[in-house]
Amino acid sequence: QVKLVESGGALVQPGGSLRLSCAASGINFKIHRMGWYRQAPGKQRELVATITRDGSTNYADAVKGRFAISRDNSRNTVYLQMSGLKPEDTAVYFCNTQRQGNDFWGRGTQVAVSS
Repeated sequence: QVKLVESGGALVQPGGSLRLSCAASGINFKIHRMGWYRQAPGKQRELVATITRDGSTNYADAVKGRFAISRDNSRNTVYLQMSGLKPEDTAVYFCNTQRQGNDFWGRGTQVAVSS
């Protein structure tokens, strides 16, 4: 059974930093592309960043230069380092992977950026 558990969300002031973690189980983690998505109130879920099995990364334009996705295959964990946070980054952040054509999601972690 695939399980993704996010952590690290918090309330932070504009310009602050956070690191989100997503611990995966039930998959051969090292071969899977992993992704972070976010969903703000009243908006659709959107892609934030992805990382492939070989470490290639892709970012949404809104977070380029501020966020960094990484993975630790020894810990079956993917990270999202966020800096220069803005109020518009406020959202629930979800971890994602795919296996055999199916999408798997964690329950999300809340990030709130406010003064």
